Amino acid sequence: MKESVRLGKNLKGIREEKGVTQGDIATSLGVSRGFISKIENGKTNPTLLTITKLAKALKVNTDELLK
Repeated sequence: MKESVRLGKNLKGIREEKGVTQGDIATSLGVSRGFISKIENGKTNPTLLTITKLAKALKVNTDELLK
């Protein structure tokens, strides 16, 4: 499985588990909801900084998103 797809699946799973919407994450990162959707669908490769911000927004370690 491609890393971008794995990241997207992990992001979506953690986000839904915590009851957080794509809009909530987008707002906290200052990006569009569409950008979060692209990450979740493995359509874009976010930067390490973005991955770090996603982890902070979800209150998880970056390795949870990347495992």
